[in-house]
Amino acid sequence: MHYLAVLHRDRPGGTVGVTVPDLPGCFSGGDDYRDAVQSASEAIALHVSGMLAAGEAVPKPSAEVDPDGGVVALVPVADALLSDRAVRLSVTFPGLLVAPLDERAAKEGTTRSGLLARLVLEHLSRAPSEGPAANKRPGR
Repeated sequence: MHYLAVLHRDRPGGTVGVTVPDLPGCFSGGDDYRDAVQSASEAIALHVSGMLAAGEAVPKPSAEVDPDGGVVALVPVADALLSDRAVRLSVTFPGLLVAPLDERAAKEGTTRSGLLARLVLEHLSRAPSEGPAANKRPGR
């Protein structure tokens, strides 16, 4: 997952502040731009984890932001940072889904578990009204 962040430096040689417009209240900083982006990645992961723990919908990352005099950076957020620990689950899938799942994971440079975690996170980030109406059956 990636979020756009805006990096600001108030004065030459000063620290770099970071805000994430898609996640109000999520901010960070660093000694230089590289450090600021790394700190922003961790801040975003903590912010998103807190939102999920509170049962809040996580906003989808925007495709563009207003830099407002700053520099825009694409901040990667490792899916593994969104949890304090891994939990082993046993799931069952139709056999025809396993090979395509593994192929997609390989193309994205992740594991089967990593891909499934990202897909679940994306699903949970949607507002309940965004889900497909076709999946809602009477009595369920």
